[in-house]
Amino acid sequence: MSLFVNNNGELISADGFAIVAGNRAHLYGDGLFESIKVLNGQPINVEQHLNRLFEGMKVLKMIRPQTFSVTFFDREIQALLTKNEITGGARIRLSIDRAKGGTYLPSDNTVDYFIEAYPADLDEFRLNEEGLKIDLYNEMTKSVNLLSNYKTKNCLVYIMARLRAKELGMDDLLILNEKQGIIEATSSNLFMVSNGVLYTPRLDSGCLGGTMRMQMINLALRERIKVYECNISPQHLLSADEVFLTNAIQGVIWVQSFRTKTYSNAVSQEMVKFLNQEWNKK
Repeated sequence: MSLFVNNNGELISADGFAIVAGNRAHLYGDGLFESIKVLNGQPINVEQHLNRLFEGMKVLKMIRPQTFSVTFFDREIQALLTKNEITGGARIRLSIDRAKGGTYLPSDNTVDYFIEAYPADLDEFRLNEEGLKIDLYNEMTKSVNLLSNYKTKNCLVYIMARLRAKELGMDDLLILNEKQGIIEATSSNLFMVSNGVLYTPRLDSGCLGGTMRMQMINLALRERIKVYECNISPQHLLSADEVFLTNAIQGVIWVQSFRTKTYSNAVSQEMVKFLNQEWNKK
């Protein structure tokens, strides 16, 4: 089946779309994006994703059109899912780019939007059967600044870390900030479990303000599991009982080992169960 994409409200073939000359996301990484999971044909956590997107637009000094609302984008996403005949699981990528024009100084701060929808095999959250092997990425650090918590299109630190992980035969590497604090993985937020308590890096450490990160915190608190946002070091990981990663598409990702330390996954399994229960009842 040939897929379609939404280019500023126009549904066009995914096989034929092209970047317009002067596109600022292509030239300068001047844009934001959100990855949204679809379950049973319905996008989930849309409001949380869009709130982060709108906040990011404000930080980037982009002008938000009056039409941009949760209702507007929910309708646009639904139209694309219908056009692509997607009724089960899927992955949405919603991009906001500053309109073309200018060089480092933009001509103006209006925006374009672009939506992609790709079918997924799974129509639920499921824990990976084989845990990840991870380590630290030491060749670059992520700067802590006003952009750190948003999904901008400047992703080179994550790309370089993923390439290094492949060279080392690892599944992923953890990103450090300029103070050598562990803040996240290449496409996921980080949680560790110690004595039944969850720990995750603070937002002011420079990690992405993930929508699934926040949902994990809320689910844990609802289930009376203590959660602390704090600084995390390699020594903390080496003494933890469990480590897992989270992102909007995969949900919870079990980490099996960090260096010489191996982990169980009992809490990870529980969090996946809570997550599926949360969305099955909606």
